[in-house]
Amino acid sequence: MTQPTTSPFTDPAAVARYAEGPRRNVPGYDSLLRMSRILLAEHVPADGRVLVVGAGGGLELEDMARAHPGWRFDGVDPSQPMLDLAAQRLQSAGLPGDHLALHHGYVHSAPAGPFDGATCLLTFHFVPREQRVPMLAEIRRRLKPGAPLVVAHLSVADGAGPGGEGGAGELDLWLSRYAAFQVASGVPPEHAAKARDKVAAELAVLTPQEDEAILREAGFTDVQMFYMGFAFRGWVASAC
Repeated sequence: MTQPTTSPFTDPAAVARYAEGPRRNVPGYDSLLRMSRILLAEHVPADGRVLVVGAGGGLELEDMARAHPGWRFDGVDPSQPMLDLAAQRLQSAGLPGDHLALHHGYVHSAPAGPFDGATCLLTFHFVPREQRVPMLAEIRRRLKPGAPLVVAHLSVADGAGPGGEGGAGELDLWLSRYAAFQVASGVPPEHAAKARDKVAAELAVLTPQEDEAILREAGFTDVQMFYMGFAFRGWVASAC
């Protein structure tokens, strides 16, 4: 991110239970990780360097480092407790520390690169709309020309929902499905309902068309959607 925004990841309880969250909240989360590194590997060489934005927790870092032991990673996150959790996870996994560097802060705190690829998974919905182009531009400036960026976050299409309320009705429908997926994954219904209401009230959920336009405005081309899981979508794009 380019500047501080409200984050749930300063709460010790939220940090402690983070690892179980993505698989309960995001349909096909493990497949999303595999697809992300497959897309990166189309362009990132065996000894390439990857920027991971929103690296706290370390789940995607661990996944990529295990699959591509020659890659080097720089992870950046504004939450020090989440970075500490990532460091613990990577150390417990026995992954080489000389290939992994964690940086506390926003994108401008990351090294200048140039990087062969980048990811930003499950992060942009925490970023206000007006901050997304500057944040993506900071990522692009750190990438080699043609390097891939993989992003995935909450994104809901416009359209008439059951109540005929246009985009608002569509968002309500998909967030209800998001909550239902959580319940099916073992989350108590009352907790899922609170999470759904929190997303609706606090997060910036844009349409896929807006998300793709923001990527292009920030200097990315060849924007392609590769993933959809209920209210979540993912894209791969190339740095100009």
